[in-house]
Amino acid sequence: MRGRPKVGSVVVGSLVTGFVLAVVLVAFPFAGAQENIISGVVLLAFAVGWALLAVLSRWTDQPQMWASVPAGVMAVFGFGLVAWPNAVLHDWIGWLWPLVLLSLVAWMVVRARDLRSRTRYWLLYPVFGVLAFAAAGGLYEIGREASDRSAYPMPGQLVDVGGYRLHLNCTGSGSPTVVLLPGAGEISSSWGWIAPAVARDSRVCVYDLAGRGWSEAATGPQDGVALATDLHNLLDHAHVAGPYVLVGHSFGGLYVLNFAARYLDQVAGVVLLDATSTEMFTRLPTYPRLHEGYRRVSAVFPSLARLGIGRIAYRSNFDKLPTQSRREEVAFWSTARSARSQLDEWTEAPIAMKQARSLRTLSPRPLIVLTAGYEAQEGWIPLQNELAALSSNSDHRVLPNVAHMSLADDESDASQSSQAIRDVIQAVRSGKPLARPPS
Repeated sequence: MRGRPKVGSVVVGSLVTGFVLAVVLVAFPFAGAQENIISGVVLLAFAVGWALLAVLSRWTDQPQMWASVPAGVMAVFGFGLVAWPNAVLHDWIGWLWPLVLLSLVAWMVVRARDLRSRTRYWLLYPVFGVLAFAAAGGLYEIGREASDRSAYPMPGQLVDVGGYRLHLNCTGSGSPTVVLLPGAGEISSSWGWIAPAVARDSRVCVYDLAGRGWSEAATGPQDGVALATDLHNLLDHAHVAGPYVLVGHSFGGLYVLNFAARYLDQVAGVVLLDATSTEMFTRLPTYPRLHEGYRRVSAVFPSLARLGIGRIAYRSNFDKLPTQSRREEVAFWSTARSARSQLDEWTEAPIAMKQARSLRTLSPRPLIVLTAGYEAQEGWIPLQNELAALSSNSDHRVLPNVAHMSLADDESDASQSSQAIRDVIQAVRSGKPLARPPS
């Protein structure tokens, strides 16, 4: 007759099963899902692991029935997150779950002391340590977010655009008003070099997309049409008179095209800073895989951000921006809210590109396209040429030693972006074709 299985094998098999199940669920059937689903299925997978330990250990000489408690707690939270999507939006839950987890870990440490197996030291205790670290990170993150709200008060105003409010901050004076649209995932602080420089010549407005920075979350999907409508309503309700010079960096350029496709009479001129093309999926062979891969991977970012990992990941980012802008960027980028917004933006990108194709021409409005040539992927320059062809009154400036992000965040490179904006402002004011800079 065969002897009972060793409890150590049961401990390893059960917890490894829970971990592997979590990875498989997140990587495949639920890849790219919303934060509540990702967090929920991970907790449910971990619950399966603890439940297996409680059940299977009954066949050993050391039953570990205490494992049914973490299984039950994680199952309750997991089912709750899946069934109640808005749970992740409530700050009180951000305070609650770390305290529950810390209490659970302390209780498990006490109950696991009776396990006579080396797995208690080299597996269970490390697992308890990881869980405690996650809880401490959660408390740290929710505390930092609370303090950041006081440390970084909103400049400008909140304007109702139809069910939610967007942040708008206008500085300087003069006409035409320049409106700056940031790149993917960015907030208004990303214009820390450019906005003040241009404000010396004309009025400049920066704003945050819905669910990002100081803006409130939207009530529906934020595709290209929705973003254009939001911006139109924002400027109208804030009584910012047009027509405007629109400036878009990266994805912001895509949103400029969407706005122009629907409100062309409100556009006086355009500056595109290494802007996203409407043909990324059809003309760049590697882009579809990159987009799908990033969409899947970024779905776990909101959950990780709740553990304070964003504070580590972004701590040294944005260091080329002015000090205040850099601190604001780190504070907002580190949050689960920002990560959710980025995932939503990435998901809607194919639709926004398709919608922007309805723009046929910007003529005779002045258009300057700045292209970052440093490490530009194959096929990028031709797409930038096509953007410049949207107007007969255009100038395409390729900057071979400038990188994509540095057009906004590097003081020296951003000065070239500021100069391009001034050139369009001057062309609008004079009514003359763009003056080409000396080669």
